[in-house]
Parts: sequence; structure tokens; C-alpha cells
Amino acid sequence: DVKCTRRLTPLIKEYGGRPLMWKTGHSLIKSKMKETGSPLAGEMSGHVFFKHEYYGFDDALYAAVRLIRAASTLGKSVTQLRGEMPAMVNTPEMRFQVDESRKFAAVDEVLARLKASGAQVNDTDGARVNTTDGWWLLRASNTQDVLVARAEAKDEAGLERLMAQIDEQLGLSGIQRGPQAGH
Repeated sequence: DVKCTRRLTPLIKEYGGRPLMWKTGHSLIKSKMKETGSPLAGEMSGHVFFKHEYYGFDDALYAAVRLIRAASTLGKSVTQLRGEMPAMVNTPEMRFQVDESRKFAAVDEVLARLKASGAQVNDTDGARVNTTDGWWLLRASNTQDVLVARAEAKDEAGLERLMAQIDEQLGLSGIQRGPQAGH
């Protein structure tokens, strides 16, 4: 989904896959998986979907068994595999209250400004912006009156610059990133 690390795309390509970034949401991911014939899909939330018997098989124990099997096939422990991943600095999913009547409009305003400025932006599900520091995302929740933000950078200084960009865009739309909203 749009909240996943940008390290995933090159990794999928390296192993012969065809990565596709899609909208966040269990049913949205499962539908896109079926539509494209994908054998595997996932969300930052931890949901991993397998084309096993039917599309969207999504079971934590099954995913764990598949991970153990893959590690065994590669001859490495899960700890080793995780240790080989490049270090990234990122935020958790930040969710903050915004009036229902403003949440989609605010994201549209941000997208319009970003596109006018020539920013490298993906509008699949909100605004996902790539910069030399990393990337940031601002999207409207489909189920709650919240905006969702997330950022990932190579280092803390880069993450601070990305967060400043999010705050700047929110400010230009008359919104402050306020207290975190519950799930």
C-alpha cells in the first residue's frame, strides 16, 4: 500500500516481481490483487495476502509459516534477513482529527500545490511525495474523520525536513497536525 517503504519496489523487481503501489485498505488491496492476478500483496499494517486457493488469503500464522519456510530455503535466520535490510528512519502512522468536510478537500489542495510546484508526487491514495531525503505521505482516512501522515528518510535530519514539509502543506490549507487520533 502507499504507506510501505520505498525499499520494497527495487527488492520486488530484483526478484523478478512487478511491484504495484495501491490504496490502503484490506478490501481495496484484495480487490486489486484479484484484478491483477498478483500472487502476493501486503499493507504496512502487517496484513500479508497470499493467492493460495483463493485471492486474499490473509492469516498471520500462515504468513509466519511462509516466512520461516522462505528463511529456511535461503539458509538464513529471520534475524539475519532482517539485519541485512538497510536501516531507515521513519514515523509510525500518524492519525489526527480533521473535520469530515475538510479531509478530502485538504488533500486535494495539497496535491494541487505539489503538482504546480513540480514535486515528484504519486496520487494513488492521497499525496505521496518523493524527495532526496526520502518520502512522505498525507492521505484522508476512508473510515474516520482523520488525516493520516507518514514519512521515511535515510536519517533523523532528513525525517525532520520531511515532517516540516508535511506541516507546511497542512498549514497552507489551514490545518495543524494536532493530537493523535485513536484507531
